[in-house]
Amino acid sequence: MNFQVTVLKILVSYPDGFAVMADLKRDMAILATSGHDWSERTKRLAARVPDLDIFSQALIERLNGGWRITEKGRKVLDFMEARSSGPQTAPDAPVEQSSFAEPVPRLLVSIRAGRSQRLQRRRAVRARARAKAS
Repeated sequence: MNFQVTVLKILVSYPDGFAVMADLKRDMAILATSGHDWSERTKRLAARVPDLDIFSQALIERLNGGWRITEKGRKVLDFMEARSSGPQTAPDAPVEQSSFAEPVPRLLVSIRAGRSQRLQRRRAVRARARAKAS
């Protein structure tokens, strides 16, 4: 399983592209145990951008105990998932100069069912705790 592609796919499935580390770890564990299909898919996607580095290319940002996918990260993921009749190759220009336009298919739709509400509740609890601490 390609860790970096998996992180991008997980983050893009969350509302506003942000997930706390506990949620990322849980989703990674689910995907890691889902069988060879996921592993093969991430390898195919990673092959389209062989020099992928989500940290140094600023495809994700670290904030508040979690990670958020950036707009640039969404574009790279769109490029990796773009389907065409011919074989895909990595863009000639560096990632930051390429333009990508295909929509992103959502990952883990069935798992996300109540996640948005749980995330909102957790954020509200954290905000109240911070307010009390001040």
